[in-house]
Amino acid sequence: MRRRRPRPRADWIVALEKGDDAGLFGPGSAVWAVNGGLPTMIAGVRALLMQTLHAGAMAGVHDHSRYREDPMGRLDNTVRWVLTTSFGDTAAASGAARWVTGVHERIVGSYEDAGGRERSYSAQDPRLLLWVHDAFTDAFLGAHEIWGGRIPGGPDAYVREWAASGRLLGVEDPPESVAELRAQLAGFAGELKPDARVHEAVGFLRDIRLPGEAGVVYPLLFAGAVASLSPEVRRLLGLRRPWWPAITANRLLFVFLGRYLGRVSPSEQAAIDRIAGLDPVRTGA
Repeated sequence: MRRRRPRPRADWIVALEKGDDAGLFGPGSAVWAVNGGLPTMIAGVRALLMQTLHAGAMAGVHDHSRYREDPMGRLDNTVRWVLTTSFGDTAAASGAARWVTGVHERIVGSYEDAGGRERSYSAQDPRLLLWVHDAFTDAFLGAHEIWGGRIPGGPDAYVREWAASGRLLGVEDPPESVAELRAQLAGFAGELKPDARVHEAVGFLRDIRLPGEAGVVYPLLFAGAVASLSPEVRRLLGLRRPWWPAITANRLLFVFLGRYLGRVSPSEQAAIDRIAGLDPVRTGA
């Protein structure tokens, strides 16, 4: 996700150079530090593993997602949302949220909850939105704390800042501190259900074959994601901590990638270029 030499960029990354303000966060923010870092490569896998454990969220993925047929397409959409929200201007972040909400409006169905009761679900359900947001926040913060550097303002600042992304998607009362995040995640314990759908999704994530260089490093990233999870979450997912030092191996991988790709990601550089071109009088800088 970083670069040192010019590389082809997706059109949506080039579009991040355009806009009228610094965005929801801006340079020096905790979100820029975390969401622009290499540990996001593991954080995304960890978030997906976590999210499968809620039967309502998993039902939506199982019934409506094309992750089996087009895993790269789904990944690209998720990455685009994360980076546009993190590094785009306010209008771009709002537009990305509207796109996600439009997709969510079509995702409805029913599922059997952890207590064996049949329930209807909607991807717009406030409880499911909160679960997905909390699992994402926990994964990205957790991965950065293991493999990343200093977070401006500390971990609480990241949770507080990233809450803005949740509100754009309709999340009610997203956590604004690590303590609140931990408390909310603990409150979901009775709703988590490791069933056949979970094991199917976990198996897919474990065994997925990606093209090119991604396929070479992905098994290492998956192992890092598993190693970074709590023992209880691993138990629910039916996973074991790798016997080999996956944490250290990924740390070495990120050192290599950081030297090869450079210190600044293409999306962050696009945002820096946009902000540098803003009128300081008009923006109040």
